[in-house]
Order: sequence, then structure tokens, then C-alpha cells
Amino acid sequence: MARGDEEFIAFAQASSPRLQRAAYLLTGDRHQAEEAAQAALVRVYAAWGRVRHQDPYAYARTVLTNLVTDQWRRPMREYATEIMPEQQVPQDVADVVAKRRWLIGALQALSPRERAVIVLRHFFDASEAEVARELNLSAGTVKSLNSRALAKLRITAGVVPPMRTETEAGVAL
Repeated sequence: MARGDEEFIAFAQASSPRLQRAAYLLTGDRHQAEEAAQAALVRVYAAWGRVRHQDPYAYARTVLTNLVTDQWRRPMREYATEIMPEQQVPQDVADVVAKRRWLIGALQALSPRERAVIVLRHFFDASEAEVARELNLSAGTVKSLNSRALAKLRITAGVVPPMRTETEAGVAL
């Protein structure tokens, strides 16, 4: 193995789940999230010699955000087909999963820039200055996007799925 590969493997194993969760929050699609997280790790590996002694997770987070942002700038084109794809039947799931789906839906209702600001500020707990630097925006733009996105989320918060009782969840009392 090349010098530093063991360090990178340990870093990738430790940070991959969190990068995938963040990518999922940014994209709303599990497959795109997995691809974005893997692509971010590939780019981190390419720069490993330069970033391993600094903060490799911050670098990976920046790379991930840039990859997802690039997808917004170059949207995929969809082509109509005669056959509709099969849609999964929603399953009866626990309250935690229902709330997680509600949160993803609420995040998808935001614009891509608002979603990126919310995820970076509140999931990664990054400061406004860090978010501004990572998204190449001014601090004022980050503040206004954050404020606008939180206001939209507060409006949709009134539509939170109700908590089910134990008998509704299929658990006998």
C-alpha cells in the first residue's frame, strides 16, 4: 500500500456514514447520496497527501457540497418513456421513520441553496462564515437564505405527522 493509505482507509470508514447522511439531506435521494459521498471520498483520496495533516473531514464536506451544487448547475435531463416505473408501496413504519420522511419532504420543498445552507448550518453545525465560504456566498446571503428556509420549515411544521398510539402501531397494550 502507498504511504498514508491506512490513514485514509480509517478516515473513510469513520466519516463515510456521516457524509452519506449529509448527502441524503442535500439530495433527498439515497442513490444520489451514495454516489456523491463516494465521489467526495475519491476526491479526498486524490488530495490526501495535502489534506491529511489539516482537517480532512472539513475538506470532504466542502467537496461533497461542491459536488451536489454542481449537480444543480447541470441538471440531469429526463426523457419520457411509454412505460411508467413501478412505485414502491408505502409500508407501515414506526413514528421515527415517518418523521424522518416528513423532514426529507420538508427539506425538498426548499430551494437547493436554502437546503444546502440549512444542512450545513444545522446538521454540520457550521458557522455562517464557514457556510458562506463553502458555498461561495456572502454572509448576508447565507443569513437571508437561512432565515427564509427556517420560516418555510416553520410553516410546514404545522403538518407534522401525528404520533401514533401503541395500538395503532400494532403493539398490544
